[in-house]
Amino acid sequence: MKQTFNRYWKTVVDTIQEGVIVVDPDGIIVFANHAFLQLAGYKSDELIGQPCSRLNCSGCSLQRQREPQLWCRLFREGMLKKQQCVLTRRDGSQVHLFKNASVLRDANDQVLGAVETMADITELLEQETKIEAFKRELRSRDTFHGMIGISASMQRVYSLINNAADSDAPLIIFGESGTGKELVAQALHKISSRRNFPFVKVNCAALNESLLESELFGHVKGAYTGAIHNRKGRFEAADGGSIFLDEIGDLPLATQVKLLRVLEEKIVERVGDNNPIPVNVRIISATNKNLAAMVRRRTFREDFFYRINVIPVQIPPLRERIDDIPLLAEAFFRRLQLKTDKNIRGISNEAMELLIKYDWPGNVRELRSSFEYVFVTCQGTTVKPEDLPPIIRNHKPRFFNHEVSAISTANRKERQKRELIKALETAGGNRSRAAEILGVSRVTVWNRMKRFGVSV
Repeated sequence: MKQTFNRYWKTVVDTIQEGVIVVDPDGIIVFANHAFLQLAGYKSDELIGQPCSRLNCSGCSLQRQREPQLWCRLFREGMLKKQQCVLTRRDGSQVHLFKNASVLRDANDQVLGAVETMADITELLEQETKIEAFKRELRSRDTFHGMIGISASMQRVYSLINNAADSDAPLIIFGESGTGKELVAQALHKISSRRNFPFVKVNCAALNESLLESELFGHVKGAYTGAIHNRKGRFEAADGGSIFLDEIGDLPLATQVKLLRVLEEKIVERVGDNNPIPVNVRIISATNKNLAAMVRRRTFREDFFYRINVIPVQIPPLRERIDDIPLLAEAFFRRLQLKTDKNIRGISNEAMELLIKYDWPGNVRELRSSFEYVFVTCQGTTVKPEDLPPIIRNHKPRFFNHEVSAISTANRKERQKRELIKALETAGGNRSRAAEILGVSRVTVWNRMKRFGVSV
């Protein structure tokens, strides 16, 4: 068996996906498997017989000493584990590696050489760089607690959220479907004095009247068939914090009466019980309906409407905040870059123009879904008009302000230029470092420098 293994050991090692090299005590490469040759970009006859220093590996800290066998830290320590390093390939490019190495000894403990295994972690590090860049983007001046937008209408929303955060008065968020009403509610809770207490969400449209009351106020054992034990409601669960009543326009009239009492008296009663339970909860509600019109039609209680409408917040539809479309598009693009393995590096100006012209009846949610479609259909490295959903490609706007569109596109380009210049200054002119700061590839940095006429 031993003789058979010795005969085929090179074949065995060549099937390993990690790179493997063997060096003699002087650091001369005596073997490199197929995976390592691909990793380093060399042919076998270009490496065998050459010193391993030719690979210019950052992890090889040369510490030449008097004894020739101790010229490298590996030969002094005997083993290196889980070492991260950078290797220079034949074409001059660099690859990030995860390396393990061990000295080889014979039966008499004499050093025969050393073996190293190397795994390429370049893509993993690029993903980490993108994640960090995206985190920085989320903390940038263009965002507000998860919401993205620099338009004047969104700045007014942010200001109102800040001013209303520490009030206990009921707040209602009006906005079309997909505008981000839940994000507003979450932001309000996060910056309020209640942020260390629960944020509880209830979708008022998801349950029928009897189940909704049990969900909101809880029930006692035996209150109805299937109530086999006492159960807290969402108001009790949110005690000290905030409760978010989404789709409040779908709330049954009978439940509105009971909620009105909660608002007035700060108490709840579980279904099947008359004992009042005090609750300390900030009520935030949201709807995409015209509640004032429903009040006139008597499908929504007037007294309840005025009680929840103390601080109204109107979220503008996406078609009214054109300046934010490029920001949102790039944010969704970056998120999908992180989630997928597709080598899509950017959005073409032509595709962005179509996104700006579209009316977005589904608002921000529809824009996000459109990019999920794009990452399925796009086969190139740049998102082009033909990669967008047909409804966007074929859209004929009833009205479009080309001047506003041109300004939005110009603003995006100017912002990219400013960020590029700042990144290059921070990186001291190093394009690779600037690419890491921006969360893009070196090729993208080079293209933007050429496009904007930026030099270092």
